[in-house]
Amino acid sequence: MDHCLRSRHYVNVVVAGKHPAPQWLDMQAAASHCSAGIGIWPWAGNEQGAAGGTHQPDLVMACCGDVPTLEALAAVSLLREHLPEIRVRVVNVVDLMKLQPELEHPHGLSDADFDALFTVDKPIIFAFHGYPWLIHRLAYRRTNHRNLHVRGYKEEGTITTPFDMTVLNDMDRFHLAMDAIDRLPQTGERGVRLKRLLEDKLVEHRAYIVLHGEDMPEIRNWRWGGPQ
Repeated sequence: MDHCLRSRHYVNVVVAGKHPAPQWLDMQAAASHCSAGIGIWPWAGNEQGAAGGTHQPDLVMACCGDVPTLEALAAVSLLREHLPEIRVRVVNVVDLMKLQPELEHPHGLSDADFDALFTVDKPIIFAFHGYPWLIHRLAYRRTNHRNLHVRGYKEEGTITTPFDMTVLNDMDRFHLAMDAIDRLPQTGERGVRLKRLLEDKLVEHRAYIVLHGEDMPEIRNWRWGGPQ
């Protein structure tokens, strides 16, 4: 908002929600992150080793938008709880133009900077509030585009609960975590068991909303508090 109020010769579109939303960053961190337009959230991932060093992640969980960010972080929390050996990097995107090469847009990242965020060969799960094809169009020239899997809006929706809207579009925490498991064969039998658990959660979710007309308490009351 500060950028919108201070900018000149721009067309700014401000979309405001009506419901309370989590605040993931303090004011200083939020200002820095929004100024950069994209960045790693170290507190959400688990790349840091015991000695404080950063390791190459096994998976990049990226997100853009309020609901996708919530669901992506909830998915990461599940992965960290059940598969703590898997190193996950969380990348949050504020400015979509950062995904384009710098030669295509003034906000675009260089290939080196993009690769530093998204790696050159690790699976990327990207939760997005719009159409998935947009992310692919913006990043199709990037080195690791072949490993980019985007979940977003796919014309599914009806009068239902907020969380069920994400489920109908396969962008909920359970689908995102299952997408990660599918791309991490090293999880082995433990990954298979977790995927079964997540599938059961989707069945439980559906039965609960049909009976009660609202999302399960564990969904409505979820807060970030994954293993640190």
